[in-house]
Amino acid sequence: MLGATLIWDEDSAGARTLRLRLGNAFVHVYEQPPKAQRGGAIHHIGIETEDLDGLVAHMKANGHEFRNEVRGEPKFRYVMTTGPDDVLLELFQCNEPARWQITRSAVMQSK
Repeated sequence: MLGATLIWDEDSAGARTLRLRLGNAFVHVYEQPPKAQRGGAIHHIGIETEDLDGLVAHMKANGHEFRNEVRGEPKFRYVMTTGPDDVLLELFQCNEPARWQITRSAVMQSK
């Protein structure tokens, strides 16, 4: 849904382990349930995109349901949703990429 590329998919330490490339970052997924209830280890995961409207449309076209619409703030636009295991995700588009040290692709800069 987010345009990630599967880089690695192997069993490691008795569980399936995935490494996904997402832009200039990696997300590591270790497919094993916690041994004990952790409850609230993190509040949410934020993922920046250059095209929030396009990402939301892509996800909706692939069956994802959002509870809320995209919201706008002066410095960024965002939408909150849930991912696997009810992890709260914030998808956002920054209106001040230089201040947040985000490098835009040449394609986006030419638009």
